[in-house]
Amino acid sequence: MLFADDVVLVDESRAGVNMKLELWRYTLESRGFRLSRTKTEYMMCDFSPTRHEDGDVSLEGQVVAKKDTFRYLGSMLQKDGDIDEDWWQASGVLCDKKVPQRLKGKFYRTTIRPAMLYGAECWPTKRRYVQQLSVAEMRMLRWFCGHTRRDRVRNKEIRDRVGVASIEEKLIQHRLRWFGHVQRRPPEAPVRSGVLKRDDNVKRGRGRSRLTWNETVKRDLKKWNIAKELAMDRSA
Repeated sequence: MLFADDVVLVDESRAGVNMKLELWRYTLESRGFRLSRTKTEYMMCDFSPTRHEDGDVSLEGQVVAKKDTFRYLGSMLQKDGDIDEDWWQASGVLCDKKVPQRLKGKFYRTTIRPAMLYGAECWPTKRRYVQQLSVAEMRMLRWFCGHTRRDRVRNKEIRDRVGVASIEEKLIQHRLRWFGHVQRRPPEAPVRSGVLKRDDNVKRGRGRSRLTWNETVKRDLKKWNIAKELAMDRSA
């Protein structure tokens, strides 16, 4: 994996990386740009026990520096695939008593909760999944506020301190926002046929039918008392 001026080039071999790097250099310089020789670095990922070939990654004869970690788009990438660096940096903020609780809440909202809800707009979420998310969230909020359940501090008070809304509420918002996007697409759009249409000719097994995304959205609309037709009006 090679990092050149905030661009990531990936290949399974050093020869492939060298070839892509040379192509990238030629493409840039043919248009009047210049690829930085000092900022370009590469990292060899040890995700598998496969033996890696020897040799260097070079740019016009200059050996490119090899790194074990690399910061990209705010995240720390490690050659072994671990997230220790990112976690220690995050816990350093959350555990620091000098950091205001409101600032910790903002850090949680912008970095941790988006990771927990990644792709959530497409989840047909069962109630026990929501409960598990809520428990995990409250455990973390109590932890960086310096409380445990033995302190008998109410969840609402903890949320008010850090300025964090319920993760269940955010989960529903994600799903309904995506539902609005889907509803406003033309009927022939693939996303509508794949999400909103259900094939009744498919034979299902015994027992309760599997929860679908469409049924989950209906439950959300009913819970928040929102008419389905309102999705057609984006401003509303």
